[in-house]
Amino acid sequence: MPDVLGYARVSTSDQDLEVQRRRLTEEAGAIRVFDDIMSGKGFDRPGLTEMLGFCRAGDTICVVRLDRLGRSLKELLETIDTFKARGLAFRSLEERLDTSSAAGELVFHVFGAIAHFERRLIIERTRDGIAAARARGKVPGRPTLDTDKLASALKLVEAGVRPAQAAKQLGLGRSTLYRELALLRSAAPDTPALKAAG
Repeated sequence: MPDVLGYARVSTSDQDLEVQRRRLTEEAGAIRVFDDIMSGKGFDRPGLTEMLGFCRAGDTICVVRLDRLGRSLKELLETIDTFKARGLAFRSLEERLDTSSAAGELVFHVFGAIAHFERRLIIERTRDGIAAARARGKVPGRPTLDTDKLASALKLVEAGVRPAQAAKQLGLGRSTLYRELALLRSAAPDTPALKAAG
């Protein structure tokens, strides 16, 4: 017989998992609750991985709220697609969604369409922004390297001026000058001035 498995997540160890665990066992009837505590930066989910290893086709994965499963619509839909591929149903208590019902399945198709629409809008806005910048005479991306400035900077470095100081004097990016020096060193490794500049 299929089981209900709960998944709970909090962002920090200061937050309480107990409320989620209780709702998942009492309201949803979860036989077991898997959980994760994650910071805002990483999204490594060992609890979710363990749950996927434990579950069987036909089981239902339940969360208290949709945001416990993913921090973005894209992440949420990818996780639910993983469930679907494994023959699992999904349920969220707060949003009253259940993919085992036709209505719940439809909601996730709508979510998927919205995510696709959002991605297309971002691409269009980016394209429009680039076109507008070009119309104003600006070229998007990294500015072209001023070869005269670079040549002058290299001469200063060869004369014993520190690369950072040479870049500052000529209004050249310090990282640009260091990158060019590294390229020159690899092309002519025996040049004493370039060795010293490193």
